[in-house]
Amino acid sequence: MDKFKLILLFFFISAVEVVSSQSIGITKTIDMSFGNIAVINSGTVVLDPSDSRVGTGGVTLPAIAGTVTAASFDVTGGSNRTYAITLPLSCTISSGGNNMTVDTFTSTPSATGTLSVTGTQQLKVGATLNIPGAQTPGTYTSGAPFTITVNYN
Repeated sequence: MDKFKLILLFFFISAVEVVSSQSIGITKTIDMSFGNIAVINSGTVVLDPSDSRVGTGGVTLPAIAGTVTAASFDVTGGSNRTYAITLPLSCTISSGGNNMTVDTFTSTPSATGTLSVTGTQQLKVGATLNIPGAQTPGTYTSGAPFTITVNYN
């Protein structure tokens, strides 16, 4: 009997545009996607802001990766201004009545960014997908976008 169970998971997480009263803005340009995942037992997929991913525990990453991307945002505001980045604690993704948690969000730049002389910077966000061992196969998406906040320092 084959004990290997293949689960193909592919989903997008969208982010909300947040604009502060100080004329700094953030616009999502690319959705986050963990790609295809094979699950034998519970584990995680850690997606880095550089678009690389690692499976842990009973999770492996098949050769046919699917779309794997960290979320990407354009931050705009004043020339050479620094800003603080606030990432979410967690969000839930679903397929039918089945859920998984995404948490441990990371970003590049991390806690603080600096806008260029033209007042722009790309912000990339990764996270950890937590997968139970008996997770039902499916296409998992977020019902509500996660929120990233940027504010001038």
